[in-house]
Amino acid sequence: MDFIYVALGGAIGALGRFAISQLSIKTQFPVLTLITNLIGALLIGFVVGFIGEKDDTSKKISLFLKTGVCGGFTTFSTFSLETVNLLEKKEYFLGGCYIVFSVLGCVVGVYAGNKIAMYSRR
Repeated sequence: MDFIYVALGGAIGALGRFAISQLSIKTQFPVLTLITNLIGALLIGFVVGFIGEKDDTSKKISLFLKTGVCGGFTTFSTFSLETVNLLEKKEYFLGGCYIVFSVLGCVVGVYAGNKIAMYSRR
């Protein structure tokens, strides 16, 4: 049953992300992605702070909102939450490594994936 909560929330999150991407803001700076990530971070922070996971109902609401809606909207919100959790636990080295490895690793991953795809089309 948990899969249904995540799937329904994910559909709502993905639709929200798509709706923001349809705004007619033209700039070289990826402002719509930034807006999406900022809203997602604010939302997941609110969900975790307000709902928590105290009982079974809270866990289901959290699955729907945190994993589903926020995850479908932007996984950057989850990355941000996990980073804050590490920093709040005073795991500064791990938090810093997570930030650096995530950002640089993902940029390198996109670049490498793109190059592999380009070479495979030849």
